[in-house]
Amino acid sequence: MLGPGGAGVSVVAAAAALRDDTAFPPAGLRLGAERGTLLVSLDARSYLPDRLGVLRVPGEPVAVTAGTDLLQLDPLTILEGAWADFTAALTAVTGGRSFLPIVGTLASVAPGEIATLPGAQEFLLLRQIRAAATAGRWRRVVVDLSGCGDPFSLLRAPTVLSSALERLWPRHARLAEAAEKPAMAQLSAAVEGIDRDCQDLIELFSDPHGVAAHLVIDAGDRGTRCLPDQIASSDLMALPVRSVVVNSGAGGPPRADLGDVLDALTSDDDSVEVLSVPAAPEPVDRLSRLRRVTVDLPCPTGRPRGSGALTVTHVAGEDLDSVFELAWKQGLPDPDRLALGRSGDDLLVTVSGFRYPVRLPSVLRRCVVTDADWRDGRLVLRFRPDATVWPQRPMRPASD
Repeated sequence: MLGPGGAGVSVVAAAAALRDDTAFPPAGLRLGAERGTLLVSLDARSYLPDRLGVLRVPGEPVAVTAGTDLLQLDPLTILEGAWADFTAALTAVTGGRSFLPIVGTLASVAPGEIATLPGAQEFLLLRQIRAAATAGRWRRVVVDLSGCGDPFSLLRAPTVLSSALERLWPRHARLAEAAEKPAMAQLSAAVEGIDRDCQDLIELFSDPHGVAAHLVIDAGDRGTRCLPDQIASSDLMALPVRSVVVNSGAGGPPRADLGDVLDALTSDDDSVEVLSVPAAPEPVDRLSRLRRVTVDLPCPTGRPRGSGALTVTHVAGEDLDSVFELAWKQGLPDPDRLALGRSGDDLLVTVSGFRYPVRLPSVLRRCVVTDADWRDGRLVLRFRPDATVWPQRPMRPASD
């Protein structure tokens, strides 16, 4: 669950976690879980423990009710612990010798100094969420992404880290060095494991079969203005959005045109539901009052969205004269802020100031972009083969 600050994401997430979860998991799927729902908070200073009436025990699940647990994660503690383990293993593997210029530098960084390393904290948080989701202890996991800054940047972290690893030590180079130098094999395997984790997290959070994203907004001016950008970023990242939750208890006076904005964004996609949470008559500051807030989140549908549902069509020509069209449904609140670029096998797309790399299908990795357009709510790009790398058909021998 995500949304702009002040939209009441934490309250809505807690209320949703406390609802009857007998519909989870989908019919026919048995995970053997003994508990119902795990509510995960990424904010070390969150008031959720106080509101739920439980002790604040970071890193450990705490029972709230007979079917609901709370897991509060402390990003800094997770980061420092993981970094201490990593540098200890790095020193043990290398024996104090620096095979790469970056290795000695990394091993010398103390855990307390790592808080500003880009992407590291977000990546480790997402791994903790994955660990909880795959532990088999709960039938569903409700993740409150408020309190972590920009939730889209958080979810983009595995992509950023994977790209950084590839630039610092390309995969072909690390595999070759591991084969030539046995002492490098463990280090190469460790980096390879991190990269696999990155790819697994990218797939996990865009998987429409097991994940549903819910955008929480207030009914006032800020929520109405933020919603198109939230939808556009979700489309770009292939997040499987299932609902827009309008929290009337947050923000200022309701905007009269909110309904029109919601209709424009969701009318052509029946997989996205609009839910309304009425303003509570009293502060929602304790468990008994949270239970009175009705939030029934829809289940995953299995239908990909945005760039996760992109299509490639061969529209004209043959061989080097071929023309391919890549398209997906993409929100675009501000056409003047759309930017496109290319980095290796990735298409770099920027929408409303948010940039995300979309991995190109294999057939388009040997092509160049010739045209781009946005029409009927879809981003459409045309490609033609790059003559320098496109496989050529063997020439037929001339007939006698």
